[in-house]
Amino acid sequence: MNSYPPELLAQLAPVMFVAGLDAPPTIPASSSQPSVVPPAKSQDAFNVLTLRLRDALLVQRKVAIWQPEKNKSFQVILVDKEVKFPPRKLVPTDDPQYSAAHSPLSPLTPTSPLHPDGLIAPIWIRKHTSLVPSVFVLFLRIYEYPPHVSRTPLDFPDPDRERDREAEERRRDQELAADVAQRKKITNDRGIKLTVVLMASRKMLDDPTLDARLTFIRRQSGLDSRAALFVLSPVSAAELHEFVRSLQQALYEPALEYYTAHSKRVRRKRNRHSQSVSSYPNTTAGLTGLSIARPLRPEGWTVRYEYKMACFAEFRSEDEVALKHYQDAYEMLIIMFGSTAILPPRTKRWAEAKVLADCINIKIVKLYLYNNEHALALSHHNTHIRQFGDFSRGWGIGEETFEFWSWIARQHRVLAELLEQGTKSTLVIPVHKPAAANSNLSLSQQNLRAASGVEYDTMRSLGVNPSHALQHPGFYYYMAARCTEMRRERFLAAAEAELSHKPIAMSPGFTNEKKVEHLTIINELYTKAYELFKKHSPASNQAQGRLTLWIAYRIAQTYYDSRKFDMAVRFFERIAKTYRRERWYSMLRPLLSTWYACAQQLGDVELSIKLLVELLGHDVPESDDANSLEEDLVAVLKSTVPSSPDETLLVDLVEAQPIFDSSVVFWSPEVKVGERAAFQLIMTAPSTVSLASIPFSRLAIHFADKTSPLVVDHAASESESTVRRVDLGHATFSDTEEPPVVIADLRWLPGSTMVFTGTISSEISSVVLTVEENGWHVNIPSEPCSKRSGSGIAPRWLSSIDAPEFVPVKRTEYNSTLVKHRAHHLKVSFHHETPAYLDEDYPIVIEITNTDTRDLDVVVNILLQPTEIDDAVNWIVVDDARSSSLIKGVHLGAISPGVSAVKTLHLFNTGAGGDRMIDVSVQSRTISVEKNAAKDEGEDKDDDGEEEEDDDDDDDEEEEETSANDTMEHLKMLVVPAVNPLKVTHDVVYRRALDPWSGLADLQTFDEAFWDNRRGGEALVTTTIACAGPSSLNVQSLKLERRDSKHAKVTDSSTDQHDDDMFPAEFIGGDEFCGNCRISFALDDEHDVPQAAVDGPGQYVVEWCRILPNGEHGPMTTTYFPLPSLRPPLDDLVALLDMPPKASLHVPISLTLTIRNYHPTRSANVIVQLEPDSLDGFVVSGVRNGRVPVLLPGSEEKLIWKMTPIECGYVEAPRIKVVDRRKAIPNTTGSNEPGVTIDPSAGDLVKVIDVRRDMRHALVRTDSDTSSQDHTEFSEEHEGSGTILVLP
Repeated sequence: MNSYPPELLAQLAPVMFVAGLDAPPTIPASSSQPSVVPPAKSQDAFNVLTLRLRDALLVQRKVAIWQPEKNKSFQVILVDKEVKFPPRKLVPTDDPQYSAAHSPLSPLTPTSPLHPDGLIAPIWIRKHTSLVPSVFVLFLRIYEYPPHVSRTPLDFPDPDRERDREAEERRRDQELAADVAQRKKITNDRGIKLTVVLMASRKMLDDPTLDARLTFIRRQSGLDSRAALFVLSPVSAAELHEFVRSLQQALYEPALEYYTAHSKRVRRKRNRHSQSVSSYPNTTAGLTGLSIARPLRPEGWTVRYEYKMACFAEFRSEDEVALKHYQDAYEMLIIMFGSTAILPPRTKRWAEAKVLADCINIKIVKLYLYNNEHALALSHHNTHIRQFGDFSRGWGIGEETFEFWSWIARQHRVLAELLEQGTKSTLVIPVHKPAAANSNLSLSQQNLRAASGVEYDTMRSLGVNPSHALQHPGFYYYMAARCTEMRRERFLAAAEAELSHKPIAMSPGFTNEKKVEHLTIINELYTKAYELFKKHSPASNQAQGRLTLWIAYRIAQTYYDSRKFDMAVRFFERIAKTYRRERWYSMLRPLLSTWYACAQQLGDVELSIKLLVELLGHDVPESDDANSLEEDLVAVLKSTVPSSPDETLLVDLVEAQPIFDSSVVFWSPEVKVGERAAFQLIMTAPSTVSLASIPFSRLAIHFADKTSPLVVDHAASESESTVRRVDLGHATFSDTEEPPVVIADLRWLPGSTMVFTGTISSEISSVVLTVEENGWHVNIPSEPCSKRSGSGIAPRWLSSIDAPEFVPVKRTEYNSTLVKHRAHHLKVSFHHETPAYLDEDYPIVIEITNTDTRDLDVVVNILLQPTEIDDAVNWIVVDDARSSSLIKGVHLGAISPGVSAVKTLHLFNTGAGGDRMIDVSVQSRTISVEKNAAKDEGEDKDDDGEEEEDDDDDDDEEEEETSANDTMEHLKMLVVPAVNPLKVTHDVVYRRALDPWSGLADLQTFDEAFWDNRRGGEALVTTTIACAGPSSLNVQSLKLERRDSKHAKVTDSSTDQHDDDMFPAEFIGGDEFCGNCRISFALDDEHDVPQAAVDGPGQYVVEWCRILPNGEHGPMTTTYFPLPSLRPPLDDLVALLDMPPKASLHVPISLTLTIRNYHPTRSANVIVQLEPDSLDGFVVSGVRNGRVPVLLPGSEEKLIWKMTPIECGYVEAPRIKVVDRRKAIPNTTGSNEPGVTIDPSAGDLVKVIDVRRDMRHALVRTDSDTSSQDHTEFSEEHEGSGTILVLP
């Protein structure tokens, strides 16, 4: 930005003049006079206060270009008390012509530097930033009368001295007020706010007369009542900064009013000039060639006034208003530049206007950036360059002149410097990343993008135009450097034309251009761009890294043009490493050429040879000779000698582009161990570079497992065939043998091919070419498979040499062959009786037979796959190993050819039936015959010593490593179906308990052993076990294992009686056997049977084994069948009728009716009625129709009748009707409403159960696959009184 006046670029801020803070005089360090008495303490304090005030005020705001902060601060300037302001007009104020006079800087003033048609001058900005303030702060010392020292504390105040003090203070205050009034008059004439700060001691602040004195001074001097008078005493540095801050905040509003008044005055002038019509014609032929002073046109006045209003708005920190006025001034300037009559090119006013336009453009861009409007800032910058570029072509300053590129470079550099200052402060450069992936978008956006399809993907692939996106400052430094390079090219062309005396129009600035050090400027710009690119580029961003390297290459090229070859070489070394690694050969080729030129200038022969060899791998441009590199290399080798003849110069081309197109092709894609692999090493010379005269002396082919290479020596021949074949034979030599020497002609014509054929049992690691000439030994290693950039040679195999013919190799991995071990032949079979039964030990015999010709060491891994069957728990057992998933490393030992090895796998299945899957992995490895023989001999012989064992350790390790590599795996899957061998069905019959209920006060109910079966009863369980499997079973025993609980217990069982005739027994499919048991259950009052059933109090234990087809018995298996869960039906209110099944004629019998209330909370109101029509066969004595006392919850009531049979045979017992009247009582109980009657016969009938037939059946089925109780079915119970057999 040094190319422009700093006044036109700096950020404007309100200006504050501070007077009265002159620095105190310093006392010299050495003085010939004797030491004087130090000054008073108060004087020292005021000196310190003055110095601190100067520092605190000057540190508030510095003059800078980038200052986006909007704090209430001033640009402080320290001035003298008697400072004078520049005159507003040339004539004094009392002159009659004062109103018609103009400012000294106005174009209307003849003595003005802008007369007659100037726009604006930097001195106008300097006047408002350095000569005229918006506020004036005057620091003064208020007079303090010297203190009187009393001799004793009892002295009275001296009245005379007090009068003298008051008179002296009044006189001094009048003098101070007069000075302030004089300064006030000067500032009032300019509209400047005057503020006085009186410095007083801390003692003075406590003086009661201080307020009166301050009032007197303010009135006498005419100071304002607001923010015009302050008092300051010596304070600490922190308090002083707080005072300065508050002072600026108090004076900020008057400063804004000052600049607002200036803006209004300028706006009135602008309106007046915009309404006037210029008397100057537009363009006339008679005036274009004359040098006539013409007044400023209305367009110029508009530019002048708009610029002034923009500056005053900038003083007020109104950025939006300033931006609008700057844009208006800029647009009017564009109109003026569009007419050569208004601004003739290459004139003084034209140059001033051009500088002003550039500075306004910078201001506009800066204000846009303040508001984070990056796109608008960059757009205005590009528009400025484009518009003035078009103007420059019309002025004769187009792209062919150095002036054009100088101006373009200046614009880019100014923008870069502005961005650099902004990024150091608050500016954040936007990051231009591609749009987010579809996964981060809403559904509607994804549908929209999916609909656009390829068009949207195409738009994303276009990226962002750098000229439309704001970059970091390094990018614009780079653009400035490139434009400066164009400027230098145009200048050199003009200088060459001048030396050759060609007729060319020289620019007026050509003489000054000769003094410019272009290369220094270019290097400076590139260096700044390089540093900023490194700063703003992340390490992972390869694209930015390459651009940084490109800038480094331009720096090196500039050093080369500046003839600083050593610096250029340093850059080339660093850049070339990355270009080689990333294969940027198009950029590496010119770099190597310039690097070679630097090496020539420095006289570095070895570096020159290395660079020439590397250049042989790159195509020669069409404009150069194809033999130039070859001739240069041979000339260097012949004209120089190495510094150390015994040393070999190594030219490493591992990352560089190779000289030859070389490839290794194997004929067979795979070979077995011990077989020879036929290969061809094909080396093709480039067609654009000549290598015929390069003295290659030998070619060394290095193998991966050999220390000595296979060497091909050079021997000249007369053959000019483009395809030559060299037979290498079989590379079977060991490290101790001398490798064979092959002779061949190692000279390649352009585009010729040399094929080296042979067989190998190893891998080619590298190929080294050796060049020997005049004592030079240059080794050039390269990869066996390498291609030059742009080479389209496909893999091929030379099949004929007489008429050279190549067979294309179409496989992908043509440059390698896969060496495989021979397959191991094993036969794996399984022997087992399917299906498997649940709970049994199911043996599976695994038989492995070696059908190979070699001894194989076999290891078996067995994996039991997890099953998705519910409640299934499975495991496998092999030898002593047990696992629910994997048994690994079952070693079967070495198996000789034709021998079988057997291993038994035991499978255990529980839970439910279904398929079980087993994966068997058989891993085998070869064993050498010699090792087995040595082991056999070692078993027969004793140990003769430890030395022989130590000698064989290495051989054993090698053999073990070879065997470990020769390992193969055979995978087999076995699916074993598992079924349930026994199917169980439970038949449950529930009966009510007939024992009398205990009373509430019965103490035995509190005994822990008391069995309370009031809410319980008995369950008769009949369990039927059927043989459901395909194989016969041998059942050894059936037992009931009791597990009594607090709710259920087994009272007796059929298995308690030993029956030796029943078990053991054989059962085939469909056979059944059963067991019976009686269970007594007792329920608590809180027990909810429908929600929680009573667990069965035991389980049946069945011991059985499978009967194999050969009649043998399999392993013994134990299966457990738990008793079913009890879910007895519950009653609320029931009547139990107990009577004998038979009677004798005319012999009385008893009939008992027990009414029980099982409901936990509700009582019962029961009526019992004996039906008369059922009394024909008996004479009944007892209640015929009566009410039972109220049955409380959990209570019972018994009714007994005496009956005498009068008929023989099966006589129907009397029918008894039991009614619960509780539900018949209406809800309006307690109301005395008339008409409400109760029907005695109404109510709910209660079931009357004959206890002789009290059997409720429940059939529980057990699923054979899941072993879980599926469902329970209840049968209907029989109600009614039944019959009695009456015998005579």
